[in-house]
Order: sequence, then C-alpha cells, then structure tokens
Amino acid sequence: MSRRVVLPAVTAVVVVIAAVAGWLWLRKEEPRPAMFHAESTSAFYATIATRQADAAPLTVQEVFTPAARALAKLTLDATAQFDDCDDALQGVSADGCTQALRATYKGEGMAGQFVIFNLGDGKAADALVAGLSKDGFVRQGIPFDAASSQAQVRAMGHYVTVSWVGGTASADDLVQALVALDGLGQVVQTRVVAAG
Repeated sequence: MSRRVVLPAVTAVVVVIAAVAGWLWLRKEEPRPAMFHAESTSAFYATIATRQADAAPLTVQEVFTPAARALAKLTLDATAQFDDCDDALQGVSADGCTQALRATYKGEGMAGQFVIFNLGDGKAADALVAGLSKDGFVRQGIPFDAASSQAQVRAMGHYVTVSWVGGTASADDLVQALVALDGLGQVVQTRVVAAG
C-alpha cells in the first residue's frame, strides 16, 4: 500500500476519534434521580389496560385540579401539555403515546414535577417504565439537584406516572413531597371506576 493512501486514511480516523471524544466530553450528562422506584401495571387496572377502553384524553384541569395547587410544602409553578411525548423525555421513547401532561412545583429548598403519559396499552406502559429504569428519564421541567433527588414511576393500565422531587430540603420534606406528587396519580383510579 502506498504511503499516499495510508496517510489520509490515518488522518481521517484520527479526526473521527477526536470528534467523538470531543462530543462525549462536551455533552452534558442528562439528570437522573439518585433514588428510584418503579412499578409495572397490575390486574387492578385491567379495565383500562388499553386506550380503547378509556378513550377520552386527559385534560390539565382533570389531572391538576385546584386542590393540586399546594401539595405538602410545594406550590404549583406551571403546567404543560405535550402532544409529542418524546418532548417530555430524554434518552428513551414512548411508543404509541398520544399525550403527556406535566406540572412543576416549587418549595423552600426543593422543587419537583409530576408527569403522566397516555400510552396505547399496559404493555407499552410497562415498556416505558423499563426504559425509564435504565435508558433515560423525563426531562426536568424545573431545575433541581438530581444528585439528591427521588422518583416514583408507575405503570397503571395504559398510563405511566412519574413523580420526581429534589433539593436541599430535609429528607423527610423530600419524602413528603414525593408522596404528595405521587398522589396526583389518583386521577387514574377515577378512570378505573368510570370504566368499571
């Protein structure tokens, strides 16, 4: 092989390696919770195991009622609706998802968020929970320190809920806030009763 062919090939390989190394070095690590608990769907949610059995889309008003403006030591900051569920996710995709609703909350020394995803069926919901467990997570809608954060992820029929809280508040305050955010998932039980 001639020296004229080897030198450009080696140069190209070095440029590619440098580009990949630079991208890995410059890219920010996406935040994930420090403590994480996940649950698959169960027989309790069989009546809403598919979107066909529970066709009406969720609304912001249905999920984030006036009672949800203050939870534990958190106050509602903002709500958002995503028609493309992947806009609320990072590092994972929600196949068959038609909507995601998110509320962000602030409190002294902490912040958090609750997100609910409307998927096609329980199998897709379980797949999203599995993806959130290892490949990616929800995007932060409000900044807080993920290194001290806690999250609860649940598949419930064809829905997935994600409650995530973090900050410098006491461990007890963070747990209380997480439990309160997770309580917003009761909207799914209302759907179970309506479908039954």
